[in-house]
Amino acid sequence: MQPTFHSSRILLPVRPWFIAASLFAALLLNFLPTSDWPWMPDWVALVLVFWSIREPRRVGMGAGFLLGLIMDVADASLLGQHALAYVLVAYAGAAISRRILWFPLAQQALHVLPLLLVVQGVQFLVRAMPGVVLPGLTYFLGPLVGAVLWAPLTFVLLLPQYQPVERDENRPI
Repeated sequence: MQPTFHSSRILLPVRPWFIAASLFAALLLNFLPTSDWPWMPDWVALVLVFWSIREPRRVGMGAGFLLGLIMDVADASLLGQHALAYVLVAYAGAAISRRILWFPLAQQALHVLPLLLVVQGVQFLVRAMPGVVLPGLTYFLGPLVGAVLWAPLTFVLLLPQYQPVERDENRPI
């Protein structure tokens, strides 16, 4: 894979261990008790959308299904609730991956918002089927916060890939 050249830095290919580490960190963030707050985004869905857009050949529906099953077991929710939502969003992210990368980050966030709403919507519908008490409309605040966090998340997840074109021996980074 050829590196992408930017002004004074090279964007190197993504290392598979970094993708796995970021997905694991998103899982850990979802396991925190703060994930029950209505405005907290679904971190796994957000990072899964990011990697399915950036690296659709490495992160796809299989990763979404596995992460969804782990979230279902961790949340003690209906088995397959998160898995179905994550598979759908991974497929949709891979489907729009070529088109969305042409847009600036603010417009990418507008494209990501419906994907995150699909995750919440599928989970809402799966919860409604057996007749469980449904959350209010504040349940859909998380995707809005996730769309706002799209730009900082993109910066953080792409940061390890940027390397200077010229290596300076006096700089440790």
